[in-house]
Amino acid sequence: MSTDDRPPRRPIVERIGLAVIALVLAGLFGFVAVAAFSGGEPFLAVMGAVGCLMTLWVGTQTLLRG
Repeated sequence: MSTDDRPPRRPIVERIGLAVIALVLAGLFGFVAVAAFSGGEPFLAVMGAVGCLMTLWVGTQTLLRG
């Protein structure tokens, strides 16, 4: 794929909005991880923590790459 075939970048407002949505979802995953850990469910806690980290990573990529 050449540089001429690239789609245009998303507007900054859209990228910020998507990053905020990712931040909210990461917070929910983090809450699930903490609640599961305190409730004695280590597998669910690990899965929630992984979901939190992956969502933060994708939100950051969306914000920076557009």
